[in-house]
Amino acid sequence: MMPDAPAESAAPPVNLFTAADVSAILRECGWLETPGEPGADSPLRVWCARACDLLGSHAADRAALAALLALVFRYDAVALLSDVANQAVILRTGAREVIRELANRVLDGGDVDSDRFKDIIEGMKAALPYRGRLLFQPLRLALAGRTGEARLRAARERHARAHARILRRAGLSAALRMRIKMGEL
Repeated sequence: MMPDAPAESAAPPVNLFTAADVSAILRECGWLETPGEPGADSPLRVWCARACDLLGSHAADRAALAALLALVFRYDAVALLSDVANQAVILRTGAREVIRELANRVLDGGDVDSDRFKDIIEGMKAALPYRGRLLFQPLRLALAGRTGEARLRAARERHARAHARILRRAGLSAALRMRIKMGEL
């Protein structure tokens, strides 16, 4: 059976931005108050270049890059907890315990790079009885200010569309498809 569309190539994402773009966004948002552009070897220029390398390929436009940088420079716990969905995450069993464990492991010392973060998460998995969303949603909320539900919802919708295509190809009747969709079968 032939697929509906050819498989997309896994090309690496394109970074449309430079360190100067990051620096300009930081100034526009009031997160950087130094006048002019930093020198080529300055720590600020190095940081902006690193931020560009890490975030630039995940942003389709300047507004998206600014939103990603906001995750670093703006964390308003009161505003986050005013959202009912975020309250639900914090009120789930073990959420506070997960966040407390993360804080204790980060405060144990040392820089938190990708490898150390993986070690922290593995240690948390060993120390805590929580898995899946009970572990990761409180972490996402604490670290990024969002739980990641939009991606999960989009994945579920893609799965439902793919399931519907399979049923159509199989030639199942509309009534049978509806019963399956409603969970009756």
